[in-house]
Amino acid sequence: MDIRSKGRTLPGPVSDPSKLPKWNYDGSSTNQAAGDDSEVILYPQAIFKDPFGKGNNILVMCDAYTPKGNPIPTNNRNKAVKIFDHPNVKAEEPWFGIEQEYTLLQKDVKWPLGWPLGGFPGPQGPYYCAVGADKAFGRDVVDAHYKACLYAGLSIGANGELMPGQWEFQISPTVGIGAGDQLWVARYILELNKPPIYCFFALTSMITEICGVIVSFDPKPIEGDWNGAAAHTNFSTKWMRKEGGLDLIKKAIGKLEVCINNTLQLMVKATRGVSPRTMKPQTSTNYLGYEIKLIGDWNGAAAHTNFSTKWMRKEGGLDLIKKAIGKLEVCINNTLQLMVKATRGVSPRTMKPQTSTNYLGVGSGGSWSISESGKGYGEGRKRGMY
Repeated sequence: MDIRSKGRTLPGPVSDPSKLPKWNYDGSSTNQAAGDDSEVILYPQAIFKDPFGKGNNILVMCDAYTPKGNPIPTNNRNKAVKIFDHPNVKAEEPWFGIEQEYTLLQKDVKWPLGWPLGGFPGPQGPYYCAVGADKAFGRDVVDAHYKACLYAGLSIGANGELMPGQWEFQISPTVGIGAGDQLWVARYILELNKPPIYCFFALTSMITEICGVIVSFDPKPIEGDWNGAAAHTNFSTKWMRKEGGLDLIKKAIGKLEVCINNTLQLMVKATRGVSPRTMKPQTSTNYLGYEIKLIGDWNGAAAHTNFSTKWMRKEGGLDLIKKAIGKLEVCINNTLQLMVKATRGVSPRTMKPQTSTNYLGVGSGGSWSISESGKGYGEGRKRGMY
């Protein structure tokens, strides 16, 4: 997880984010802009009390835009606000409660806290919500984070998780975009390089660093029969929270199940010939239960789809093809995030995107056939989904 921050001095106290000045940073240093056009503008969106500077100091949640005022491609907050601000959505008063799991790792070896070096602890069972030095590892870090978040004004809770060295904090039900803002600020506080409020009199460094540990949000930090980590989302509308809401919940589950099944079919096709894993529905009625099974390093079979429009086949069609690639890549990346969440707790394996990004590139692995004149067609042979 990549979290960045800047510090700024203001002439006086500010409590309204709209009264804060915009700022900027070099997007080429964060892979968010080209070197010849690197300016990225920060728009203040939400204010929280600073548990480290205290007093009138504040933490400001921002999102990022181009100098022309357009949200940069990674600004998903802007997309979410457009949805939450829709009158139909506001009328539903959606609540989101988010459970963020994370793993504390020993700094020098990047092995879970409390685990013997090069070895494994006892099997999962006694560690969930556990108490005791032989079962709960890193409580000082967790308590420091908890108290700092409370001071900042976050609606938060915490508990130990199934795997030793793994913890979870929860953002309590919050309306709309506020849940996402609180989640990111809580993540930021967990990794911030200032003294936590819990030990304000003594600590002088990062909450995790002061204890000599690293925080990891990896969805599967340890292979094998060990619990994964995710950010689970609890959701309801005002009608679901009223008498008879169970019927609405069941309808929502049915629609979500159809969506997930359709997505799985797309993902099976998209990963053809790339990975030795395949997705297979469980026989249980767990509506989000899908398991990844190892089937050997053999090529899969599919019906590849070659596609083009008449404009792609004309002079200058390459620009349209590149735009199509960009839209498809965003769609696939969003789908991957859904699938990672959907498989949580079902299998000790997890889906994780490869570091390679050439699976949607022009001319990469035969995924697009482009002539020298800048036109061509696309073939649905995607690389490296998992």
